[in-house]
Amino acid sequence: MTDAAAFSASLPASRPRLIATDLDGTLLRDDKTVSARTVAALAAAEEAGLAVVFVTGRPARWMGLVAEHVHGHGMAICANGAAVVDLHRGLELAEVCPLPLPDALAIVGVLHTIAPGTSFAVEFTGGFGREAAYPLHRAAGPIAPVHKLLAEDGERAGDPLLKLLAYHPTLGADEFLHAARAGAAEHGEFTRSTTSALLEVSGRGVSKASTLERYCAARGIAAEEVVAFGDMPNDIEMLTWAGRSYAMANAHPAVLAATTDRTAGNEEDGVALVIEQLLHGL
Repeated sequence: MTDAAAFSASLPASRPRLIATDLDGTLLRDDKTVSARTVAALAAAEEAGLAVVFVTGRPARWMGLVAEHVHGHGMAICANGAAVVDLHRGLELAEVCPLPLPDALAIVGVLHTIAPGTSFAVEFTGGFGREAAYPLHRAAGPIAPVHKLLAEDGERAGDPLLKLLAYHPTLGADEFLHAARAGAAEHGEFTRSTTSALLEVSGRGVSKASTLERYCAARGIAAEEVVAFGDMPNDIEMLTWAGRSYAMANAHPAVLAATTDRTAGNEEDGVALVIEQLLHGL
């Protein structure tokens, strides 16, 4: 895709004040690096007075990769909206919106019933834990049955739960997501950000959009002054809330349907391309 073909609509009519971007599959290239072009575009946006906020499903401990590329405020929204992290203060948590343990346990029960073979992991503010059968892990932590990991008097007692992760080895990714929402929506917010059948569960009402909206409201920034970027279902609420939203060329079909505009894929620096055009029009 050429730069000229990357856009499906005009740039924002009103002057944007904040850029909200997902990381994996959006800002980052497939090898998890930030390209030189993207680094330059982010710096130029901040110099022009546009705040840049990373809004990601990643936990805080995975934010070191991009910490140096947020200037000014230094804040990032992590864990699909469950935490606001200060990247300039050693990944200090500025805000937490936890998933209550009773709701997490109720979700476990539902998923065990409707999707036998589901395995679980937990993401607390203080670290990660998983069941032995859970195969998708990138962090050290306790290995135990999920009920033990979620016990009120367990190893993480008093530590807020940011996300419950649920993996199924044979179901389709969207099939698993739809089944979980149908069976347990009253206990939490279900989404996904990978191509595998891996669900990410937050507290009720907690999403990238809800935390970004609260963040912007505290700074007098309206939705129409926000430009957002994303590629996967966990971005949809944020993209539909923002005044202008861009789906990456590599985005999930539901994201393509939910956004106002398109840009090039993450391997082609699609976010940087839009930022450059935005700055050219200021």
